Amino acid sequence: MSNESVLLQLGNTVAAAICPEDAVLERVSVQSSGGKFVARFTCPEFTSLCPVTGQPDFAHIVIDYEPDIYLLESKSLKLFLQSFRNHGAFHESCTTMIGDRIYTTVEPKWIQVSAFWYPRGGIPIDVFWVRGEKSQGAYVHPVDVPMFRGRG
Repeated sequence: MSNESVLLQLGNTVAAAICPEDAVLERVSVQSSGGKFVARFTCPEFTSLCPVTGQPDFAHIVIDYEPDIYLLESKSLKLFLQSFRNHGAFHESCTTMIGDRIYTTVEPKWIQVSAFWYPRGGIPIDVFWVRGEKSQGAYVHPVDVPMFRGRG
């Protein structure tokens, strides 16, 4: 995690990290006049690799969080998520790794990662990870990703 006052990636040409462990997530201070808000990032084309076969896995990932004093810088998030493209891990591990890294970086009041994985072996796997307590009255729009139905 970098110092939030010195953004190393935003506005600069930066190569994607080879693996998620090497990716740098950056944060900035909240510039809010008060009130409660929840921020959402959506990555509809997330990819990683099956740790057994090496074949690509695809997911639609939705990240909701209620900031405390830091915001997640979006370019660093994009580069972090891109670093999974050559990373072999099970769906659950990828999802929890994303949640843990963001939580550690931003220290939000509340965070939820919803990962809707496309079928592997004919079975779609959806993983939901949450940490913290959402403030009373903080609005979170429903995650409108339809459950996988196949061709039907």
